[in-house]
Amino acid sequence: MFKPLDGRSVVVTGGTRGIGKGIARVFTRAGTRVLIVGRDEQAARHVVEELSADGEVSYVLADVAQRADCERMAAVAVDRHGGIDVLCANAGIFPAHRLGEMTDEAIDEVIGTNLKGCILSVQACMAALASSGHGRVVLTSSITGPITGFPGWAHYGASKAGQLGFMRTAAIELARNGITVNAVLPGNVVTEGLDDLGEGYMASMTASVPLGRLGTVEDIGYAALFLATDEAAYITGQTIVVDGGQVLPESLEAMEVS
Repeated sequence: MFKPLDGRSVVVTGGTRGIGKGIARVFTRAGTRVLIVGRDEQAARHVVEELSADGEVSYVLADVAQRADCERMAAVAVDRHGGIDVLCANAGIFPAHRLGEMTDEAIDEVIGTNLKGCILSVQACMAALASSGHGRVVLTSSITGPITGFPGWAHYGASKAGQLGFMRTAAIELARNGITVNAVLPGNVVTEGLDDLGEGYMASMTASVPLGRLGTVEDIGYAALFLATDEAAYITGQTIVVDGGQVLPESLEAMEVS
């Protein structure tokens, strides 16, 4: 039996849509007080209205690629909740650009949000997490970059692999303050972002997953929730792949003969 997380303060960056919204929903239903962080006020208002029936949730507008915004985000969480117990550093973007067409601006945008934003978010929340007594950092990385690759996402893959390099050293440095730092690596998950990739992409990705379906945002949320529990207090610097077995087959032929 897991100890309840009732009343704990949770910050979810990139919480206005997709996986972040799923993480926020799972934590809200678990009885925590959730602060959603995003750049789109209309989307943030909509998520708060949707999730408020399940518990206490609010939002703050911030760009995690900006240090001042991250510091303000942390200050708002402390002001509203009295502290920060869990940071879900989830904010991420994945615009597709082939290497031959990738501009400086495209690289800076992806690395700035996905990797720099992750680092800045942790820095901003460190003091409050240390005061918590059970501080947890959960990063949303990806199988793309650390394990697999996909054309058009070289910069995205680099940012997600970079998060894991950051995680391992951060876990060592923050351990003295009782803070754990871990990462969830989603496979293909059904979100708004996949709609633009077309039905053919969705079908081919589903065919590559041994469990026969794409993941849900809640699948990722539950993994993050586990890493935030007291029972996970001795786990740090680790990754959990949540992909329905997607990275297991060496080819589609392996799926056909299984």
